[in-house]
Amino acid sequence: MQKVYLDNAATTQVRDEVILRMQEALAAHYGNPSSTHSFGRSAKTAVEQARKTIAKTLNAQPSEIIFTSGGTEADNMILRCAVRDLGVQTIITSKIEHHAVLHTVEELEKEYGIAVWYVDLDEFGNPKMDHLESLLQKDSSKKLVSLMHVNNEIGNITDIASVGKLCQQYGALFHSDTVQSIGHYAWDVQSVHIDFMTAAAHKFHGPKGIGFAFIRKNSGLKPLIVGGAQERGFRAGTEPFHNIVGLEEAFVKAYEHLEEETKTVKALKKYFVEKVQQEIPGAFFNGLSADLEKSTYTLANVRLPFDKQKGLMLLFHLDMKGIACSKGSACQSGSDQGSHVLAEILSREELEKPSLRFSFSMYNTKEELDYTVQVLKEFANN
Repeated sequence: MQKVYLDNAATTQVRDEVILRMQEALAAHYGNPSSTHSFGRSAKTAVEQARKTIAKTLNAQPSEIIFTSGGTEADNMILRCAVRDLGVQTIITSKIEHHAVLHTVEELEKEYGIAVWYVDLDEFGNPKMDHLESLLQKDSSKKLVSLMHVNNEIGNITDIASVGKLCQQYGALFHSDTVQSIGHYAWDVQSVHIDFMTAAAHKFHGPKGIGFAFIRKNSGLKPLIVGGAQERGFRAGTEPFHNIVGLEEAFVKAYEHLEEETKTVKALKKYFVEKVQQEIPGAFFNGLSADLEKSTYTLANVRLPFDKQKGLMLLFHLDMKGIACSKGSACQSGSDQGSHVLAEILSREELEKPSLRFSFSMYNTKEELDYTVQVLKEFANN
């Protein structure tokens, strides 16, 4: 049986160079980065070098990069601290954000009594800028806008620059979950009006359990996790040195090879979209995921022409054939509920059809995509 991994939006294969760097860190640099002896100092130096590397690539300052356990923690930290420390009274977001944002906002609404407003979406799942502007104008409350750059289920790319300009114009803070974006797109935080961003290493061929938050200098945020002076006093807890250098290595390699790997993966997605359209009549790509310019090159979300009963067996059938993909975010895979993203943009009839997210990386091949489409075609014809 062939084994095909097409769930890269959930997590990615770790690069060999990253594994080697982490092995070296675990074997030779085991000092606590907070210790003052030579073992600790060597680890601390490497942590700070990783911070500088990331900051330089993003055109940020090292003090603006805070290491976290991943994107979920970073999103929680920023949103919670913005309400607690900055007096945010209203959060404007969308109903197709990652649950790391949506569930946090819901909790903040209960705990602090803040207002939560949802920007309208067009038929493809893009936030309507005119409605966003009307919400920003609505009253004089202190506002924070939280809109993700690349949607993790349908791949839509939000016009971050335009959102930033509106936030700047109306004096709102701007947070973006960039977990599906960092490592796949070039970023310059000085050219975009953005206050907060989040990233996770395992989305760009790094280790799980490590990520970072970009927090604009002098933001006024205070620590959420206390108990130590790590991360310049912003996040207590012994730094996972091996994970941090793994993150740095993955980050460096992602941007060193960004152009060539983007070209490779984009070609794979184009091939997959065309193959599905040719071989499976009635298949439809949700959102703008078939559009190579308006959606990320890393994933495609396809709705297949099967009835609900047959669709229930589809993911199991693919798994039995060695093909890994998903119905939506891996974070909700334990739930029987359907995709909250698709529920916002599809009709009830369309939701009855099975939709699958296929996400690609440089480790995939056209032969794997041929096999996947063939399996789908055979399933459709049985």
